[in-house]
Amino acid sequence: MRLKSILSLFFILFVSMLLIYYGSGCASVVPPSGGPRDSLPPKIVEVDPPNETKHFNQQKITFQFDEYVDLNDVYQNLVVSPLPKTIPQVDRKLRTVTVKLKDSLRANTTYVLNFTNVIKDINEGNKAKDMLYVVSTGDYFDSCQLSGNVKIAKTFKPDSTLTIMLHSNLDDSAVVKQRPEYIAKVDSSGNFLFRFLKPGTYRVYALKDEGGAYLYTSPQQIFAFADSAVVIGPVPPAPVRLYAYAEEEEEKKTADEEQQEPDKKEKRLKFQINLQGDKQDLLEPFTMTFPTALKNYYPEKMELSTDSTFTPETTHKFTLDSTRRIITMNIQWKEGTRYNLVLPKDFASDSLDRGLLKPDTIRFTAKEQKDYGQARITFNNLDTAVHPVLLISQGGTLKNSFPLKSNILQIDLYNPGDYDLQILYDRNHNGKWDPGDFKKHLQPELIVPLDRKLNFKANWTLEPEINLKPEPR
Repeated sequence: MRLKSILSLFFILFVSMLLIYYGSGCASVVPPSGGPRDSLPPKIVEVDPPNETKHFNQQKITFQFDEYVDLNDVYQNLVVSPLPKTIPQVDRKLRTVTVKLKDSLRANTTYVLNFTNVIKDINEGNKAKDMLYVVSTGDYFDSCQLSGNVKIAKTFKPDSTLTIMLHSNLDDSAVVKQRPEYIAKVDSSGNFLFRFLKPGTYRVYALKDEGGAYLYTSPQQIFAFADSAVVIGPVPPAPVRLYAYAEEEEEKKTADEEQQEPDKKEKRLKFQINLQGDKQDLLEPFTMTFPTALKNYYPEKMELSTDSTFTPETTHKFTLDSTRRIITMNIQWKEGTRYNLVLPKDFASDSLDRGLLKPDTIRFTAKEQKDYGQARITFNNLDTAVHPVLLISQGGTLKNSFPLKSNILQIDLYNPGDYDLQILYDRNHNGKWDPGDFKKHLQPELIVPLDRKLNFKANWTLEPEINLKPEPR
């Protein structure tokens, strides 16, 4: 009986161990839920020397945070004022960020280190906002402020990559030759704010600076300047409005426009035409585009005729552009008319003396007025003294411009589609946008988008009313 009891005890223990083993294999061990996502940025719990220290004379600053932190594009986002010659060295380890100043400090000067978007927590990436460290090498803090907004003149949109600069040297050459005293970053709305400024008179500039030089060195840089110097004192001046521009480089040719190497395997002269199917746009000339320049060109051999009787046309004119690649035929199109363009074999040839292998005839029909939309647009609050021009664009490409001489604009023919509208304030009356000229202290012309589109439909007349606002300045 005793042996039997012992065996029974062993059996019970064995079964219990199996249940524990397989039970642990089948059951899922679920960790406790983590709760809501952490959305709070890191906070400073201690800094040495303390914030708002007077008679500051240290080269090293240590920040302790309430959680593990990381750095986010520190040398791009950290703003130090006044602007140092050498950016401070910034290191982090766990909850600690160390800043080592490289420049000697000026006497009686307020220094600001703006860590906005520089510090983030290591897990969720929450970035610290409006994190300022302010110290003074004297016995007081400068406390003046300046605010404002900057937009791109040609689009009237903000650009958060711009930097605002303050120069106490009021000469125009200062922005070209020397770095500014103060800089500020622009937010996503184009707004900027300077705090803890020294009282004085400053020139205000905006600049797209990718190398950290903060110098206006090229007319192709995005740049803006205030018309007059700003006096900064205990009472903040009015917000500054800036409109940035860049002088436009000559348009680079696209791959289709660039001269192509002749394909020596090709035996005949090739070209492309701008017909839409077999339809000719009443608003455009007929064009033939060649991949390489023409060596020989005989427009008198090209014959244009109408309808099936091949009645010759005499009102057209052929022109060859300066690249010798585009032939344009200008004519007053007759809507709904069938045209025939006869090309003999030798009407043109390229540098390899290739012409057509046989005569060719291009047949097409001019569109009709019913294929187009019309518009009668009424402009309310129109001020012709500021020389407004309506710009119509599609997909970012300018299609047409209409100087507004009265509050009614009649458009008789327009290709169907959705179009964006803008108003150009054409200061010099040349019908196009002009950038600023810093040497002449001319501000750029403004292009302001309108908060509506035009949807042209075939054989339909639009009659919209558009409310205009005064020219922004």
